Amino acid sequence: MKNLVDQLASHFETFAKDAQAQVENGNKAAGARARKISLEIEKLLKQFRKDSIAAGK
Repeated sequence: MKNLVDQLASHFETFAKDAQAQVENGNKAAGARARKISLEIEKLLKQFRKDSIAAGK
């Protein structure tokens, strides 16, 4: 689960950087990267929820 949390932290950092570039500079490629990484974050968050529930039992 530690690995999963580390992956999430890394993805959040990447997302924040790309989203900021899109908002501040109108960088369309950064917006596409931010959208792509947001899908990965969603998958990882779902996996975290499953693992967290399993660890609590």
